[in-house]
Amino acid sequence: MNKKFIERVLRKAASVAIVTVVFGWFYGWAGPKAFPKDSIPGFKFGALHGALMPLALPALITGHDVPIYAVVNTGRNYKLGYICGINICGLIFFGSAFWRPTSTKSDKSQ
Repeated sequence: MNKKFIERVLRKAASVAIVTVVFGWFYGWAGPKAFPKDSIPGFKFGALHGALMPLALPALITGHDVPIYAVVNTGRNYKLGYICGINICGLIFFGSAFWRPTSTKSDKSQ
């Protein structure tokens, strides 16, 4: 195998490991604040729960049962917020993952 290929794979694996640890830590910190026990969540908490849901994946994979959805909620407003949160999180995450700077005409002429 090519040395550059191995280095690239190791770099990507290290990046995934670091991102997983950071996501897990952030969800561990934000989870208790995002799921208050004394209120019924509406649109705003739905959007927050939807945005945090992908960050819960590392905890769920490692066997921790963490909340990703408020079972008791305001209904349609909460669900709309949840869907908006998931989509905004996906747009930011996948948008940044697939974004490539566009080259200018001066770059192409060189």
